[in-house]
Order: sequence, then C-alpha cells, then structure tokens
Amino acid sequence: MTTDNSQSGTCAFCGRLLSETTGYPGGDTSVCSNGCRDLHETLGEPATNPETAAPKPTRTDVRATSETGRSSTETVFLRVDGMYSTACEEFLETIGRECNGVVNVAASYVTETARVEYEPTDISEHEVCDALTTLGYTATARGAEAEPELAVGHSTGTSGADREIEDLLGFRYAAGILFSAFLLVPYVVLLYPAHIASLTDGAVFSMFAGMAGLGGEDSLFILPLFLVLTGVVLVFTGMPILRGAYVSLKIRRPTVDLLVSLALLGTYCYSSVAVLAGRTNVYYDLTVVIAATVVAATFYESAVKQRALETLTDLTVSTVTEARVADEASPPDEMADENGVTTDVAVEDLEPGDSVLVREGERVPVDGVLVEDACTVDESVVTGESMPVVKRAGDRLVGGSVVTDGAAVIHADDRATSSMNRLVSTVWGLQSATAGVQRRADRWAAITAPVVVGVALLAGVGSLAFGSDVVTVLLTVLLVPVVGSPWVLGLSTPLSVATSLEEALDRGIVVFDESVFERLRDVDVVVFDKTGTLTTGEMDILEAEAPDPLLEAAGALERRARHPTGAAIADEFAPGPEQNAEPTTDGGSRDSDDGSTDGGTDRTQVTVESFTDHSTGVEGIVDRTRVLVGHPELFDERGWVVPDHVFDRVDRGRSAGAVPIVLGSDGRAEGVVLVGDQPRREWGDTVDQLDELGVDVVVLTGDSASSGETFAEHPGVVHVFAGVPPAGKTAAIRRLQSEQVVAMVGDGTNDAPALAEADFGIAMGSGTAAASDAADIAVSDNDLSSVVTAFTLANAARRRLLQNSVLALLYNAIAIPLAVVGLLNPLLAMGALVTSAVLVAGNSFRGLLNG
Repeated sequence: MTTDNSQSGTCAFCGRLLSETTGYPGGDTSVCSNGCRDLHETLGEPATNPETAAPKPTRTDVRATSETGRSSTETVFLRVDGMYSTACEEFLETIGRECNGVVNVAASYVTETARVEYEPTDISEHEVCDALTTLGYTATARGAEAEPELAVGHSTGTSGADREIEDLLGFRYAAGILFSAFLLVPYVVLLYPAHIASLTDGAVFSMFAGMAGLGGEDSLFILPLFLVLTGVVLVFTGMPILRGAYVSLKIRRPTVDLLVSLALLGTYCYSSVAVLAGRTNVYYDLTVVIAATVVAATFYESAVKQRALETLTDLTVSTVTEARVADEASPPDEMADENGVTTDVAVEDLEPGDSVLVREGERVPVDGVLVEDACTVDESVVTGESMPVVKRAGDRLVGGSVVTDGAAVIHADDRATSSMNRLVSTVWGLQSATAGVQRRADRWAAITAPVVVGVALLAGVGSLAFGSDVVTVLLTVLLVPVVGSPWVLGLSTPLSVATSLEEALDRGIVVFDESVFERLRDVDVVVFDKTGTLTTGEMDILEAEAPDPLLEAAGALERRARHPTGAAIADEFAPGPEQNAEPTTDGGSRDSDDGSTDGGTDRTQVTVESFTDHSTGVEGIVDRTRVLVGHPELFDERGWVVPDHVFDRVDRGRSAGAVPIVLGSDGRAEGVVLVGDQPRREWGDTVDQLDELGVDVVVLTGDSASSGETFAEHPGVVHVFAGVPPAGKTAAIRRLQSEQVVAMVGDGTNDAPALAEADFGIAMGSGTAAASDAADIAVSDNDLSSVVTAFTLANAARRRLLQNSVLALLYNAIAIPLAVVGLLNPLLAMGALVTSAVLVAGNSFRGLLNG
C-alpha cells in the first residue's frame, strides 16, 4: 500500500519538502527524486523525515516524551570531558533531569557529548553547564564556531581524551608509579621473605618479621607508614576508579569500576584493620599494584584512542564561516574587485535576500538563487553527484557546493542557511543522542558485584555465629572482596580494547569507539555510497575517439581551464609543460616557448595563440586552427556542426555513465572523449568476500542510473539505487534497519547523516571531516578491502576479549582456594595477581590475526 504525500508537500519516501525540489510524480505518491521513487517501490513504506524528525529514541527520550511538547524550549550541545562508560551517561542524564527547567538530556560517552533541551526562562545555558560540571566531569557548550566542524567526539585541539591523558600522565599516574615502587621495595626485601618463612620455619619467620616490623612495638612505626602512603596512592591514583564506582552506585547499576573498587577498598581496609589489631597479614602491596595497573591500562587505552584521532587531522573541513555580501548598487564587474564594494560577514548574520558574491574556487556559504551570468558548480560534497553542474541565472545553488568555473552572485534564501549546515545539524542530533554500547565487563560486574557483597556478608555472619571476635569478623568480611572480586577484568578489558584498536590502526582502520567490533559482528547488510567509495572519486579518461593532433590541441587548451574534466584531458593529452604563457587580448594566453609532444605523433610543437573559457568548455586557436572542446550543448550554442556519428557516441557514453566531451576544429565536431569516475580495483573482491561472510551489499548514489550499471551486474550486489539525495540515503538506511542490522560506507558530507543513522558507519579516508566524525571507524589508507579486514578483526577481537576474561579469573581461581584452606598470605596473593596479569597482558599484545 502506497502513501500519498502529495497534499502534505513532502517526499513519500524521505520526507523532504517537495518545495525544495522539482518533484517526480510516481503513481499516487509524490517523491523528490528518481532515487526515492525506486527506493519507495523496492523497500516499501516510507521512513521518517531525517531532516526534521528527532533522533533515534534513547532511554532519556522515552522518559521525557510527556514534556517535550513545549514550543519555547531550546537545545544546546555540550562537550563533557571525563565520560568513559555508559554509567557516566546515565549519571549525567540523572543530574540534568533534576535541574529545574531541563526538559530532556541525552548523553553519549562515545562522542563526549550531551544534548540538553531546556526552558531558557527557567535555566540558562551557563547554569546547565554548571550543573553537569560535577564529580570530575567538565561540561562546556559547543559554540557556534565549533558546530560547523562537526566535532562530535572527534574534535580538533584539546579534546576530552587529551585532558584525560594529561591527567593520567600528571599527578595521579606519577604518584601511583612512584609510591607503588617505593612501597614494593620493603615488601620484596623483607615482607615476602617473612611470608615464605612462615610456610616453613616459625623461627625464621620471627626473624624476618622482626626485621620488617611485623608485630611488636616496631610495627607501630613501620606498618602505620604503609597505611598512610598506601592511602595516598589509593586517593590520587585510584580516584578515577573510585569515582566510577560511586557513579555506578548512584545509578544503581554495577560496573567494572565497582569490582575494582571493592578490591582496592577491601585490601586497604583489611590491611588497616590488621595493623591496628597487631596482625601480620597486610595486603597494601595489592592495593598499590591494583591501582597502578588498572590506571595504567586505562591510560594506554586513552593513548591509543588519541593516536587514532590524530590520524584524521588531514581531513578537509568542508564548511564556510564567512560570506562576502555585495553592495546591490555596484555593477557586477566591480564586485569581483577588492575595492570595498563587498563586506565579509559571519554566515549566521546573513539576512534573507542578501547578495552574496562567491568567487571561483570558493564554497557557496548558503542556499540561494543565481541572479546573473553562469557558472559551473561542484555539488558532490552535498548531493553526492560526481559531475560538475552548469548553473545559469535563476537556478538554485546549494550551500556547501564549490564554484569551479566563473563567479556567482546569489540571493540568499529566506532561511539563509546552508544545505550542508543542515546536514551537519542532522549528524549532531543523530550522533549525540546515540547511547554507547555497554561493555561486556560491565555486564559481568552487574552479576558478580552483588554476589561478592552477599558472600562477604554471609561470611561475616558465619564467623560471628562461630564465636569470633569483632576484629576477626571484620577481617573475614573484608577478605572476601580481596579474594573474590574479579577485579582483573578492570585490567583485561582496557588492555583488550587498546590492543585491538591499535592493531586496527596499524592496518589503516581508525576505530573511534571500543564497542564497534561488537556491533560490527551483527551486521547483515553493507550499504556503499558509490562516488569516492566504490569509485576513486577522480576524473579519468575512459575512452578517446579523435585525431591525435586534435587531442593534443584539446589538452593544451584544457591545461588553462579549471574543470575537473578538463584536468583529466590535460593530464592525458597535453603535449608538455606550458612555459611563458602571455595574456592575449581576449583574456586567454600565448606560449612564447613551444611545448614538445609525446612520442606517439609526428607533431613537434603546439602553440596556443588564443584562449576563451566558457561555462561548459573551452575554445581557442591552436597552431592557427580554431578548436572547441566541451559539452555537446556548447557546440550548438556556438553554431558548430555535429555529425550524427558524434551524437550517437555521446548518447552511448551517457548511457554508460560517462561524461562525453566533444572535440572539434574549424566549425565541425570531429571526436569524443569520455571522462568518468573509475571503480576501485579492489571493489569486486571486497563484495565477493562480504558475500562469503554472509553480508548483503546495497549501493546508493546521487549519480544517474547509468553510472551504477557496472555494480548492478555483480552477483553479490543485491540492489543499486541511483539519483538518491542525502535525505533519501538516510531514509533508506532507516527502512533497511526495520529488518536488518545495517552498516554504511561513505566518504562525503552528504553521507554523514546516513553514516550516523546506520547501526555502523565506515568512512573512507579520502572523505570529509563530517563523514569521518559521523562514522564509527574510518579507513585512513583509503583501501576498500579494509572494510573486510574490519569484519575479520571484529571476530578476532571477540575471541581475545573472551580469552582475557577467562585469564582474568585466574586470580580468583588461585586466591579463593588458598583462602578457604587458610594458606593465603600477601605473597601468594601477589603471585596469583602477577600470574593472571602477565597472562592477560601477553594475550592482549599477541597479534589479533596471528592466532
């Protein structure tokens, strides 16, 4: 059953306003493009409008649904430093909801972002930040200057990850290492030998115990010193862990931080009670080693993540912050001069109807209508269409596109906004509202933490029932978390994550979120963007049918042009480097030094005597012959003769998805050069391997249907949808998600909302910063086969995590039986810790794909 949206003025599939498009009637529905029509017919009922709909619901959205009907609310995106788990998300959401005037809070530790909806009459943005700046978290508003950068979790400059690393490298981590090393020296020299002797010879034990200050009056000096110094380590080094435990208790959801904190506090409190009671078994060494190793593993994980972020610093930020407003009274030719007739203003300060001047090579700041002349525009970053588009007076220009030829004077739309900025806002909403995936270790903690506490209480009750004194009962209770808490999970989890992310990074796969491997394993279908993803994104010569002298003349002319297609022709056919070009009276140039030709022709020199750049091609006199190179329409405009066989070749080229460029001389077309975007060499093997993994492949493109025919012929490609706008891509992802787990692979800003909407997003390294920020991982070396490698690494990472979880429990497997039979002492407990930790570390640093 189809949906009739003709009355509502929105696309039946993607929900885009038809007033912004030409509209394509299809039966009893109205759609904005051929692509959306095909998607609607193939996939069925429409998805929700991705440009206007709220992001995917989170637990916070559900709780706040009854309050969001207020029209006066405002939304602010905050960067929150210090978040590193889902417990942090829920804690901050709880704090935010308790504030008067806050309607809704959705936090994401993955993107270090909180999206807050609030009533400005009840609470200010500054007060919201103050409320969420608590207990080690620091909330700051992402300003207007940061928003276009789309710095959702991957911001440039000093990020939350940077600050966390600086914090760990600073006082806390240094204190943990120094004090731990200091405290372990007397343990190794005196205390451990004393405990070894206790297992064999009582007299020898008494000697070592006396030397170490265990028992007697000497212990009043030595062991209290350990109590103080260990407390310093616990507070300064272990504070992030203790904070995490507090947060988990606050939200009533145990996490791995709680398990580690039980062990930390258990060892410290047990030892302190033992010292005060004159006992000899003290576990201060476990306290300092646990704090130091867990914090070190957390630091290592943060360092690897920071390295991953730094690999993306070369990505292009495709945004405009300023616009050049032209004086309406100034003639067009004066607008291009630096004579004060234009004023640079912030994009957000533009008024509807302002005349905005965009020079050649610049990006269009806002949507608008071209008011005079003509220009060529590259809209690929916004629409995904790979070919430049010729625009004439009265045509619409899309904000975010690039003027590649000529200059443009546009009247800003009534909304005076950029299509690309709306895409950016969509990604902000999708990414910041997506909750992080709970770590496997936290799921273990939710089960084991209550068990450990329960067993400790039962042990205390049992000891009291057998007539033990208060000190013995207390030590019994405290010993249970020392031996029973699987705290080594706090070491194994960050080590597993860090080494997996690092190996992926070494293979050119930049992973932003440690949960990506877990989610990637569930993917059923991979959706590929075509341009720049399955293809190289660069113009190449596909075929040339023209006389060699004419091809060389065309190359010499196109060397002066700035069209992407012209650059391809110049690179392929220009006879040699141009030297000493002198301007001519018609605005072209003349070579005073002749260029030499390739060896494939008898021509020895090419001289360009004049040059004229048209919006759809180039014209000039080469060796006293007038040459015209450009789109077929240009030949009609200039009145040149185009034979039927040339028209036929043009039609065949367009049908194959290529751009036909006609070449002619002295008033007659003589040949055709086909220019196009070549598929990547590895694309077929990538699809084959995904098919072997049981993953379906779908291709989406903003280009014409003919450009996708090559991919449609592959047996592993389920569907190819062409002519799809950015909103249609996002809607297609949502529709596919109703039945499958979907991954999206793209490279452009126009792909960013779809990448953010997908269950899993993969950005190619040649893409824009917006695409990379919206994705879960980025292929930094631009190798399409890395998509398959990511799936392989995901499966290997799962095996490693399971193995490390088992190895982490070795500590408990050794310590618990020793405690039950009464043989546990600090030396044996440390032996169990070292055994488990060394095995975990060794397994973590073993190559993922090496076994």
